[in-house]
Amino acid sequence: MSDHGLASDRASQHAAPAHKPDRSVRGGVSSGPFRPPAPQPHAEPLNRLQLLIALRRNPLTIWRRAHFTEQHLAGPGLFGHGVFLADPAAIRHVLIDNVANYRKDDLQLRVLSPGLGDGLLTAEGEAWRRARRIVAPLFTPRRAATLAEAMKAPIDRHVGRLVRRRPGHGLDVSHLMTTLTFDVLAETLFSNVIDGGAEAFGQALTRYFETQGRIDPLDIFNAPAWLPRIGRIMAQPAIDFFERTVRDVVASRTALMARGETAPADLLSALIAARDPDNGGGLSDTEVGANIVTFIGAGHETTANVLTWALYLLAHAPDVREAVEAEADAAGDDVVAAALDGERLAMTRAVIEEAMRLYPPVATLTRSAIAADEAAGVPIPAGALVVIPPYVIHRHQLLWDQPALFRPERFLAPARAGIERCAYLPFGAGPRVCIGQQFALTEAIMVLASLTRRLRFAYAGSSPPEPVQRITLRPKGGMPMLVTRR
Repeated sequence: MSDHGLASDRASQHAAPAHKPDRSVRGGVSSGPFRPPAPQPHAEPLNRLQLLIALRRNPLTIWRRAHFTEQHLAGPGLFGHGVFLADPAAIRHVLIDNVANYRKDDLQLRVLSPGLGDGLLTAEGEAWRRARRIVAPLFTPRRAATLAEAMKAPIDRHVGRLVRRRPGHGLDVSHLMTTLTFDVLAETLFSNVIDGGAEAFGQALTRYFETQGRIDPLDIFNAPAWLPRIGRIMAQPAIDFFERTVRDVVASRTALMARGETAPADLLSALIAARDPDNGGGLSDTEVGANIVTFIGAGHETTANVLTWALYLLAHAPDVREAVEAEADAAGDDVVAAALDGERLAMTRAVIEEAMRLYPPVATLTRSAIAADEAAGVPIPAGALVVIPPYVIHRHQLLWDQPALFRPERFLAPARAGIERCAYLPFGAGPRVCIGQQFALTEAIMVLASLTRRLRFAYAGSSPPEPVQRITLRPKGGMPMLVTRR
């Protein structure tokens, strides 16, 4: 039985292409020998029952050692014929060169669609292409720079509250990052029109990811939709909250704009006013609502997780932390320009990128092959499930030097030039690459610089945090840390 239906014990007989690992990394700031926590890969494939349990509890635990050393594996499994890819050339073929032959698989859509609707993350075919054409102009680099200016106020408010608290206080950093990133998103994209604010939406998101984010065996075996799923039942209050809240927000803003009144110049207004450059059509209220939920759910949740892991990693690498603090001190209040500059906060950005390498927000990408194909010599039958897991690829022995260690210097020049494009996939690749990646990266850099300029974080857990995959990759039970003023 193969892991996750991904690959049998038979490695492909095709010779693996030669890829140059980033062994040229030298100098910079050493992060020391810190090895962040990660599930131990299995020596042998899991049996069917073990696999079902692992998928339910934590899909990160399904991988075996061969996945971190082989560049492609294939064979029958739970989902029919599965093809695991860790070869950048093959990944490029699937996600970029022949992307039209691959669609999002049914299991992925069954998990995501109940909460996220038919937004950019879940739409397929012409519906996705139309929505992407309409939405893409809203995420240009120029607009991202404008939005960065609006990020500073909510970030400063959160940092100020932390500075005013008693020294050495403890808190759950994962919860803090959830509320902070929601406030940034609410202010910059939706002008704080979400009733209940960050706390209400944060609680609903946590409930959704912890319940609907667990893979249900009924979905694995494609059981009829009318059969009740425990996770979906538990997630329903959160889903209802999303639908009700967003419906009211869209209706209110649409009415305001229809009356000819001045509306806030935010993403919500832009989504309502946006038109397809091909035919002049706009998004329906349902499509606008689905994309709002997608931007909030997928956007702020992933950024919050990246920041949580980044603060944990810095707590265990004092030399890197000092380098980040020095950058933050030099930037001072000019953090917006520094974040957009690309050089002034180079180590800060490298820490964010290394956090996304070790703990990618989306740990697994999957596609279903429409027609038979071949990717870099790997046969892919029609209907096969193609699995491209960033979590595994980012820790692959053939693609990275010391992949299990925290080494942000690998993302500093000149070392970063040696990283292959499809060996690093925190935002995906190809036409379906995350549309908000520049917004998210700028936000994460600004938040980390602003926090480290004034504060230090020390891990306060009794044991290392456990990374768990619940749609996104998050620390199980939160991230307890002690916060002190610098």
